[in-house]
Amino acid sequence: MTRPLSIAYSPCPNDTFVFDALAHGRVPDAPELDVTFADIDRTNGMAERGELDVLKVSYAVLPWVLEEYALLPTGGALGRGCGPLVLTRQPGGPADLAGKTVAVPSERSTAYLLFRLWVADQVPGGVGEIVVLPFHEIMPAVRDGKVDAGLVIHEARFTYQDYGLRCLADMGAHWELTTGLPIPLGAIIAKRSLGAPLLRRLADSIRTSVRMAWDDPEAARPYVLAHAQEMDPKVTDQHIGLYVTEFTAGLGEDGYAAVRGLLTRAAAEGLVPPLGRDALAFV
Repeated sequence: MTRPLSIAYSPCPNDTFVFDALAHGRVPDAPELDVTFADIDRTNGMAERGELDVLKVSYAVLPWVLEEYALLPTGGALGRGCGPLVLTRQPGGPADLAGKTVAVPSERSTAYLLFRLWVADQVPGGVGEIVVLPFHEIMPAVRDGKVDAGLVIHEARFTYQDYGLRCLADMGAHWELTTGLPIPLGAIIAKRSLGAPLLRRLADSIRTSVRMAWDDPEAARPYVLAHAQEMDPKVTDQHIGLYVTEFTAGLGEDGYAAVRGLLTRAAAEGLVPPLGRDALAFV
């Protein structure tokens, strides 16, 4: 008997929704999974250390891990209108961030790359100190004046006003305006050493799991809510609708163009190593 594939993804609703059927053995002929829940900053580190077979990571970490891992064409998070936000206590414009302290959830995240590209284009002189905080601590830190601004992701799009905060800029809107492409956020990667047949089988199984969740969302609901960290069910549904898109079922031409575009621009700014010519190619 082959061993289960070790996999880590977040407890966020989009990931549990995507993987529900697969994780619970409802996808025919799918490989068995041994699931670990971990936030994106931790899974990025796992990928750099080569710790697990399959991981949900930030697209931003790909340049460091694609020698050992292959990018799967399904299961990830790309979309439109779903980018990170820069939040402040007071209204203002991009120039007001010059020299200011900004909290971010990770410096190896897609959100951070989008933010740095926006800063290079919109903030004369650049920002000041970057402080890395767990994403759930960022809005309280901005509200309490511990930092001047915060870069937030996920469900914070729907809850920041509860903290009395204002949206200074939408990183995703800037990306879409300047590229016309969807916003690449999270990727599914798997070790190349698993071999092409298993990698294809895994990708097909994830795609089937996504479609099963779309066909019967109520079947996935218990798994989603069990790990949603007391998130309001309405916010949970918004979260899934925003981050589980046509690109989750398959990257397609626009999806691959978005990923390569992000990483090429980031490499030009010295934020990541340059990608090899065929680095994103699937088996």
